[in-house]
Amino acid sequence: MTDPAAHPPIRVVAVSVRDARGRFLTVRKRGTDAFMQPGGKPEPGESAIETGIRELDEELGAVVADVAWLGEWTAPAANEPGRVIEAVVLTARLVSLRGPQAEIEELLWWDPADPAVPAERIAPLLRDVVAPALAATDR
Repeated sequence: MTDPAAHPPIRVVAVSVRDARGRFLTVRKRGTDAFMQPGGKPEPGESAIETGIRELDEELGAVVADVAWLGEWTAPAANEPGRVIEAVVLTARLVSLRGPQAEIEELLWWDPADPAVPAERIAPLLRDVVAPALAATDR
């Protein structure tokens, strides 16, 4: 069994952005395989909303509006086997998007119903928690 103190949870803020077709904006960081929601680790003293807005700007040159709290969940880390993430998940409306920047290699608009992207390529937080939570509230 792994010592939890040796591998504490990774605390992140993830931002769920969807387009008019309900697809999720996802990113793949350089050197990794999984697509995940944009976001990252908060800076000291930074709120979750401030973190989400900053990370979207840094990662994608994105401007967002209507940023709101969705929930807090724990899930296996997509790119660090044996680790978990504790995530504050926000929703936001995309105003503009320049494209991949910083450590982002690729972006993908992911549709959970489209089999073209294998499920194992999507981060567990989005695939197993956020997408089902949002699907349950969609009317």
